[in-house]
Formats: sequence, C-alpha cells, structure tokens
Amino acid sequence: MSDEKISDTGRLLLRGAVTLSLLLLTACAVAPQRTVVQPSRESATTQDRQQLVEIARAQIGVPYRFGGTQPGSGFDCSGLVYYSYRQAGVAVPRTVAQQMRFAAPVSAAELRPGDLVFFDTSYKGGHVGIYIGEGRFVHAPSSGGRVREEHLEQPYWHRRWIGGGDLL
Repeated sequence: MSDEKISDTGRLLLRGAVTLSLLLLTACAVAPQRTVVQPSRESATTQDRQQLVEIARAQIGVPYRFGGTQPGSGFDCSGLVYYSYRQAGVAVPRTVAQQMRFAAPVSAAELRPGDLVFFDTSYKGGHVGIYIGEGRFVHAPSSGGRVREEHLEQPYWHRRWIGGGDLL
C-alpha cells in the first residue's frame, strides 16, 4: 500500500509540475513584445514642433535653479528640456548626457524647431537648449541667470557647439 501512496504522490507532483510549466509557457507566449522606436526626422509634425517651441518660449524669464524642472521653482538646462517636452506630451530623459545619448544626431544645417542643441561647457556633461528656428535657441543658463533666447552664432556658443539632436 505504501508503494501505491508514493505512486499517487508522484502523479500529483508530476501533474502539478506540468500544469505550472504550461501556465508559465502560456504567460511567456502572450507577453507583449517591447519595441524600441528610434526617433524619425519625419515623425513629428510642424505643428508638434511649433507647440514645443511655444512651451519653451513661455518659460523665458524663469530663474535658473540647479536640478529644477518646474516654472514655479526654476530650471536647469536639461530640466527646461524635460519640462517642455513633457508638456508637449513627449517623455524624454532628465539629464543632458541622457538626452544626448537618446537623441538622433542632427547637423547644424538640418536643425528644425524643437530639436536639441548641445554644447561643451565643461560642466557636468555639457549644456542643452531647444532650437526655435532662425539660428536661435531657448535655454536655462547657469546660476544667477534666467531662461532666455540666444543665437547659435554668438562666439561663446559657436565655439562650444557639439551638435544637434532630435527627440521627436
């Protein structure tokens, strides 16, 4: 009789193992596949880009604040990008280095409103602004400054140009 009990116990364990295996395999088979989509130069409409420019320009005059991501408390350069893009419905990374890695490279000649512009300011991964067209960009400068528009051809920025990036 003890052989029969072991046999019944073995069958129960085997049945449980098979059921569990089938459940796990089924769960894996129906799990949604994640697709990474690289930004396309054609993915954002002119209207989307203009909306982003308007959001960024509306922050002109907001004081600089290290680590800042809100108009009420201030912005640092990547915080201005982070806030502006999120307000336009686009999730982007938080830091300059992350934004640079995530963005599709864009030459100065190919810049479109809403693209990012990156500079080597020798400060913790550089500096970023939002291109608004006609050679101009909006950015949050260093301590004591306020969000403002500047021109890419100003000697300070021209010397420090790294490149452009598209997150749209």
